[in-house]
Amino acid sequence: MAEQQGDLKPVTPTRVADELRKLSSQRATGGLEADEYEHRFARMIGELRDRRIDGSRAEILATLTPLLQEGVVTAEDWRRLTRQLGLA
Repeated sequence: MAEQQGDLKPVTPTRVADELRKLSSQRATGGLEADEYEHRFARMIGELRDRRIDGSRAEILATLTPLLQEGVVTAEDWRRLTRQLGLA
């Protein structure tokens, strides 16, 4: 039986950070064109909204903030991510 939406387990903040690093790395090395990056980024946000991120707001931001500080994600993508996930 397939998992129903309410049965989905939350994603750890570390997993989110790893996925963002991988996605951003693919974009930086030319593995993804801008429109494909946009599509995957938007889909990731949608999936995270469905599944949720495990932990408190402070724990999530403590794990994800270095991605902005290190330049892994742009300031624009950071604002979009945190706003759409209700972290801002």
